[in-house]
Amino acid sequence: MFFKSDNSLGVPEVMFEAMKKANEGPVTAYGNDPWTDKITAMFCDLFEREVAVFMVTTGTAANALSLAALTPSWGAVLCHNESHIMVDECGATEFYSGGAKLMGVAGENGKLTPEAINQALYYSEPGNEHYVQPAALSLTQVSEAGTIYTLDEIGMLCDAARSRNFKTHMDGARFANAVSSLGCSAADMTWKAGIDVLSFGATKNGALAAEAVVLFDLELADELNYRRMRGGHLISKSRFPAAQLIAYLQDDLWLKNARHANEMSKCLADGLQNSSKLRHAFDVDANLQFVIMKNEVHEKLIAGGAQFYTWPGRGPQGKNAKQEDEIIARLVCGYSTTKEDVDAFIALVENVG
Repeated sequence: MFFKSDNSLGVPEVMFEAMKKANEGPVTAYGNDPWTDKITAMFCDLFEREVAVFMVTTGTAANALSLAALTPSWGAVLCHNESHIMVDECGATEFYSGGAKLMGVAGENGKLTPEAINQALYYSEPGNEHYVQPAALSLTQVSEAGTIYTLDEIGMLCDAARSRNFKTHMDGARFANAVSSLGCSAADMTWKAGIDVLSFGATKNGALAAEAVVLFDLELADELNYRRMRGGHLISKSRFPAAQLIAYLQDDLWLKNARHANEMSKCLADGLQNSSKLRHAFDVDANLQFVIMKNEVHEKLIAGGAQFYTWPGRGPQGKNAKQEDEIIARLVCGYSTTKEDVDAFIALVENVG
């Protein structure tokens, strides 16, 4: 009954086979290889337009390098106050941008709204050297609360950003889960809605240290090229992450993996929906969900063999807010989560005395 993180799961055999094939013979390093050319072409097909692709090994690198290219050192990035870049990346964006500030904006259900952005910018004075100058908006899809922005919501946020000449970034650590859940195209959820730069995540959905920065604003390509090298993230043997991503996109493995993870999460949510032992904190839109339970229930579930993380976020407010004797647990399903584990966890919850 492992629900800690989709990061913790193994790598599909097809990706190992792809790397094994790429391992035959010497190949020119630093992206000057057929695999890098092929994955770039595949990303262009996926997004239905020309894009620039920069492979890195971590989502933090993808986010930090992307935002550094969008924001001057005296600028600011608006993001949700519980987003990964704000809470979990140890100031990487500030570091790689040379000092740009992250401006955390509150939003229910893990999502930003144009109204919240307007309020956050109330005291921001364009052109006044005493204030950091907001330059970019970053949104997370799937959000840290497990919720998903609709295409209309993304479009409205991008419109709000564009009206202020901000660039827009999407942290797509669980990009595949969001596309699968919405039933839309990758293009619809990104540049067609107004996104300039995407951190395309694959590690949480099966890859071994393979992520990509995808640029829809091609004017940023030169800057990203230098920033990646200067930041120490240009991969010498780039044929190996490229080979993984090729296998990931071929035959829609990325969507198949995400669809399974989402389906397991829905089964889990449905099985817990009417439980008297816990309640959901947010809507369940993708492969991660948050439940509120008594401390004693938490202890018994762990003792019964369940593995999951508690979540330090503030959680929902109002009638559904967490009480002093309660915790919020995060339950994450992945591409290899089994129905047996889901059913066993549901049964364990119901049998907690």
